[in-house]
Amino acid sequence: MSELTHLDEHGQARMVDVSDKSLTERIARAQARIVMQPETLAMIVEGKHKKGDVLATARIAGIMAAKRTPDLIPMCHPLLLTSVKVELTPNLQDSAIDIIATCKLVGQTGVEMEALTAASVAALTLYDMCKAVDKGMVIDQLQLLEKIGGKSGHWQR
Repeated sequence: MSELTHLDEHGQARMVDVSDKSLTERIARAQARIVMQPETLAMIVEGKHKKGDVLATARIAGIMAAKRTPDLIPMCHPLLLTSVKVELTPNLQDSAIDIIATCKLVGQTGVEMEALTAASVAALTLYDMCKAVDKGMVIDQLQLLEKIGGKSGHWQR
């Protein structure tokens, strides 16, 4: 197991110095899932929610969240993201919406936290927009699926 890079030699929190790292293309994919009552999912899929297009709102929220990650997570570097994609796929069999967030850039540090933030905020937005009709929704399976680039190379779940 590698050392914790966000701690200095005295155990104090710090922002990692990435100035000596090479610029490389970096990509991260993360997922989340929100499970709900079948009636709630049907309302979303059929576009009958009185708040409008719930999926479009969640997609925009996820993209905005990825861009704001360093404002939310203290040791994250501000990054010049070149692409953020948030896919929301209704899963009728499981009465859920599956969320995949993909973030890309050319830089000196990875985009895993941005992808995870995008997926989680998209799920939270779905919850917020639908909580009046389904307070029992469950957000789960938030996880990194893949990261590409940097010194550690390609990692896939």
